[in-house]
Amino acid sequence: MSDETATSQPPGLDLGALRSYLERDHPGLIDGELHGELIQGGRSNLTYAIGDGKNSWVLRRPPLGHVLATAHDMSREYRVMSALAGTDVPVPGTYLLCEDEQVIGAPFFIMDLVSGQACRSEEQTRALSSGQRRDLAMHLVEVLARLHAVAPESVGLGDFGKPEGFLRRQVRRWSKQLDASQQRELRGVTELRDRLAARVPTGGPTAIVHGDYRLDNVLIDEDCAIRAVLDWEMATLGDPLTDLGLLVVYWEGFNGIADNPIAKGVGPEFGFPSAREMLRHYAELSSVDTSELDWYVAFGFFKIAVILEGIHYRFTQRQTVGEGFEHVGALVEPLIEQGLTNISEK
Repeated sequence: MSDETATSQPPGLDLGALRSYLERDHPGLIDGELHGELIQGGRSNLTYAIGDGKNSWVLRRPPLGHVLATAHDMSREYRVMSALAGTDVPVPGTYLLCEDEQVIGAPFFIMDLVSGQACRSEEQTRALSSGQRRDLAMHLVEVLARLHAVAPESVGLGDFGKPEGFLRRQVRRWSKQLDASQQRELRGVTELRDRLAARVPTGGPTAIVHGDYRLDNVLIDEDCAIRAVLDWEMATLGDPLTDLGLLVVYWEGFNGIADNPIAKGVGPEFGFPSAREMLRHYAELSSVDTSELDWYVAFGFFKIAVILEGIHYRFTQRQTVGEGFEHVGALVEPLIEQGLTNISEK
């Protein structure tokens, strides 16, 4: 951290108010003046590296401005990471959750600062050898299979969600999120939503699902081993195929889309194994049936399109923090079109 960023006040984080709160409610955690900076790369919740000169942590809070209901739930993210500590799913250690919005203007939690790299650019993935790319892709699905194998009740998450009717609720939920953010005509979005609603599968087994699992939501070390899975804000109990369908979309669904700031440097065109090969590896490790994945991939396209439309709306309202948001709006319709190709009209 440079002196310039250390002494500045990060947007969305009042370091003085945070220090007063920690000294009052969590004595002994910090020792001295707090410094902090925004960690670039995220498109949703805001993430900051904070420290007192001796120790370092990460603070997470919702985005500024327009926030969709349930989409940026700090307590959900904090609870699932705390529950998974001690399992073979790598997560950061957690310290505290503050749901009092009066402290810094929004709920937040503090967790460990895990050393590692998030692959968010073509430059980062191109620097990997072909063997490292293959190992990383396989490890990505291995960790996902481990997550889906954790019995929710065994880690205190038996009441973390409502698996009954999960898929239908997901379609309704993201339809409502779209209605809350859409301020322009989006070609094909109503048709995609209606096809998904008309063809909801019966659903698979219940598992802890991450909700936004992709390469740039994990931290890797120099050996390309996954040190931590991040961004659990949409985690719940539900159908594990929703994670797989979404991973397929992130892995190959952005290929060929210009000015793509979301899923850079991944997929076969960058020397990684194909999504099909990754799914085969997942099937070798899991009892989950992956044979009926098309609906889940189509739903993944719909969900990401809705998320990006919300980000685009915040950008138009000048409520985003960081760079790369100006191209997000142009991604939405191409994703909707691909979603339609994955689900038939009848």
